Amino acid sequence: MGNYYLTKPEQESAILIAVIKRDQNDRLANEYLDELAFLVETAGAIPVKRFTQHLDSPHSVTFVGSGKLEEIRSYVVEEEIDLVIFDDELSPTQLRNIEKVFNRRILDRTNLILDIFAKRAQTAHAKVQVELAQYQYLLPRLTRMWTHLERQRGGIGLRGPGETEIETDRRIIRDKIARLKAQLDKIDKQVATQRKNRGKMIRVALVGYTNVGKSTIMNLLSKSEVFAEDKLFATLDTTVRKVVVRNLPFLLSDTVGFIRKLPHHLVESFKSTLDEVREADLLVHVVDISHPAFEDQIKVVQGTLNELGAHDKPVILVFNKIDAFHYEPKEEDDLTPKMRENYSLEELEHTWMNRENQSCIFISARNKINLDTLKNVLYERVKEVHITRFPYNDFLY
Repeated sequence: MGNYYLTKPEQESAILIAVIKRDQNDRLANEYLDELAFLVETAGAIPVKRFTQHLDSPHSVTFVGSGKLEEIRSYVVEEEIDLVIFDDELSPTQLRNIEKVFNRRILDRTNLILDIFAKRAQTAHAKVQVELAQYQYLLPRLTRMWTHLERQRGGIGLRGPGETEIETDRRIIRDKIARLKAQLDKIDKQVATQRKNRGKMIRVALVGYTNVGKSTIMNLLSKSEVFAEDKLFATLDTTVRKVVVRNLPFLLSDTVGFIRKLPHHLVESFKSTLDEVREADLLVHVVDISHPAFEDQIKVVQGTLNELGAHDKPVILVFNKIDAFHYEPKEEDDLTPKMRENYSLEELEHTWMNRENQSCIFISARNKINLDTLKNVLYERVKEVHITRFPYNDFLY
């Protein structure tokens, strides 16, 4: 008998394309592409090259100019690239025109994020939410998408709806959306009932950009084992645990991470999951201080909280991953202005971070640095809410 070997399926190769708009610079564009590359890796493909073009706004027909498109097409053919991925959501017209040029699978940022969510969804709730978002994304792109799905199934960007049957009738898709919404409403009511059954305990929600360490902090505070890994959107479902700091109990929830250009369909379909944020008494905003664009990430999270109607809630700002923080001190004879990367951690601790937010803590969840400080601040802030809600329970303190 011959020898049989199990081999892993070969990873798909991808190129990344972005337009650098007038209000951006090359550094910011590269940060966006770094994040897109991380998304591609999370989805299971290999990003091999990046293409950028300076334009006031993306071309309405082909996203980039015709010359740039031909340059990219030549590379894709020569290198036998599998996926062509754009860092913005493409219109149905752009998708259709670009596909004619490449004869390859074309993905945009939204489609890529939806694919990762489809891969990560574990529970019935998460699966319905993702499927609904996928169908809402597919509906205006229906004709193009089904021809793709017919040719090649199962690759990145094709996970989920339409994999097993080809449907060209928009009415059928709208019926599916209606059924999924009804199914989601039913699950949402069950989840809302579960929330009510938790009683009047103080609720604290961990929020933040994706991959900043929220689940690791959740595990440390609740002494539980919530899934955590160094990938984007490691967890989709909100996890709620009872935590006791000293003698004070409260509920702690770990929520799905936010990201730049989070697809609107996902925000809509995940509203029930994000209710944990809306109904929280206190938010713990976790920031990865080792990330070069952490200030931008803070703004993205604050913008998403505004969209959710949770912008006026009290916040503890927790700067995590101080163990991974590094900086480049300026030479003494360097007279150029200091950049963010030239500030030490000690200097950052005395800038706007502490001035604008009294509850501002610097920790390393991985190395368990300053966890007692975090617990003390949590205790004091939860106690403030507790005293207001239960004024006669002073024996707790």
